[in-house]
Amino acid sequence: MASAEAPWSKEEFEQKLRQKGAAYHIHHPFQMMMNEGRLNREQIQGWVANRFYYQINIPRKDAAILAQCPDREVRRRWIKRILDHDGREGDEGGIEAWLRLGEACGLTREEMVSLRHVLPGVRFAVDAYVNFARNASWQEGVCASLTELFAVQIHRVRLENWPRYYPWIDPKGYEYFRRRLNEAREDVQYGLELTLNYFNTRELQERALEILQFKLDILWAMLDAMYVVYVDNIKPARALLEEKI
Repeated sequence: MASAEAPWSKEEFEQKLRQKGAAYHIHHPFQMMMNEGRLNREQIQGWVANRFYYQINIPRKDAAILAQCPDREVRRRWIKRILDHDGREGDEGGIEAWLRLGEACGLTREEMVSLRHVLPGVRFAVDAYVNFARNASWQEGVCASLTELFAVQIHRVRLENWPRYYPWIDPKGYEYFRRRLNEAREDVQYGLELTLNYFNTRELQERALEILQFKLDILWAMLDAMYVVYVDNIKPARALLEEKI
């Protein structure tokens, strides 16, 4: 049943979207430990290796949004996100930058690309996000990307704290975080504009808040999986099986 309530103004709606930042994964215990210098080398490497699975799926998610979108002008602007990660002539892109972050942390390129460190819970969460983009409307896919509203802060904190707390990481590996300071600002402005214009009834606005919460839950669930293995030391089922073979 459609909501009979009047829609929020664009200003009110944007404020409610931004309030969702209280559930952003910068507040997750694993992320807080990371930002406070309380993770060891193995835990940092585990996070980088698992997050790589998210990074390589971002272009697939954005391609799914483009596949649903009939608007040429939107496609022309949105495709920049794919190129930012996959790279273009003269710019190797964010995925390559993340591989270099892994190398700076002591991981080999081969072990990252093999995905052998990716935990089942992380894989499940990321795949759920890609599947959402494939099956939702393109406007809903855009809305799910709005966790970028809160991303600049998390990259800035890493650039400020990691060199101090993790001096064993080669500073050359921080290029991804530097890139995203500017890219995320630009991306979120357009994504927010599209969302504010399309979700213009109370029912649609409430749906947008649900979608943004879904994406926040995806990011939180990824860290839940990592916390269980790298902090609580509870091995995933496949590791227990491998020990018995």
